[in-house]
Amino acid sequence: MFTADARRPLAEAARAAAAGYDGVFAPDHLFPPGRSSGATLDPFGILSAVAIGEPRLHVGTLVSRASIRPVGLLAKLGAAIDQLSGGRAILGVGAGDSVSRSEHEAFGFPFASATERVAILDETVAALRRLFAGEAWPGGIHVPALAGPLVPPGRPDIWIGGRSDAVLSTAARRADAWNGWGLDAEGFADAAATLRRLADGREVRPTWGGFVLVGRSGDDIDRRLAARKARGLPTDIWHGTTGQLRSFADSVEDAGAAWLIAHAVGGDDGIELIADAVRR
Repeated sequence: MFTADARRPLAEAARAAAAGYDGVFAPDHLFPPGRSSGATLDPFGILSAVAIGEPRLHVGTLVSRASIRPVGLLAKLGAAIDQLSGGRAILGVGAGDSVSRSEHEAFGFPFASATERVAILDETVAALRRLFAGEAWPGGIHVPALAGPLVPPGRPDIWIGGRSDAVLSTAARRADAWNGWGLDAEGFADAAATLRRLADGREVRPTWGGFVLVGRSGDDIDRRLAARKARGLPTDIWHGTTGQLRSFADSVEDAGAAWLIAHAVGGDDGIELIADAVRR
């Protein structure tokens, strides 16, 4: 998504579909994280094109920040990709973190405290649920009253992404699913158990997401990591052989994961290597 060439993510989505993936996800940023500028495509435009070009795939944001999109607009965009995808849309929403401060400042969005951002997230998801159900939102502390209605309607799954206890609590009360990005197997299992406890019988599906670097051997992995380091990119990401990825996928599935969202890095063959590893 961090490119000026819209053909690139569309081509990646086509590769994913051909390799047997169930869906594709796009981040929602105004420019690449950690930078002060740079080309970035809009996720809803790209996902709409994917929904039409690859009708078998689920399409989703991972994640849109509640602090940069007004709730009514976010509901309309989510409903639109749900309609285009035949009901296979996922609207992932998050609170944002310190890395996103520069985007807020560059484009004139207030950057609230972590506590306030989670409160905004909580009300945003509550309001989205009301709008997707054809109801009005009566208003809260952070999200004003919204009369609706949302026409034409849509009902995308609502996911909440984030790793803090406060976000887990919000996901347990509000979301269809929660995404834990970049967690190891033990950390994911612990967070999923916390999610189940906080949900208190309400069904909320845990999902795993993260950067995944797969190699065919130890030497191949070392080579790919070295190339990544030479480009100034972080290497503290999940990495291993296809067999190790299969074991990891089994571990997070055993912990309750309904999805494994792999951001393939480390080489042009990553999409296919990951598919080979997890295909049953």
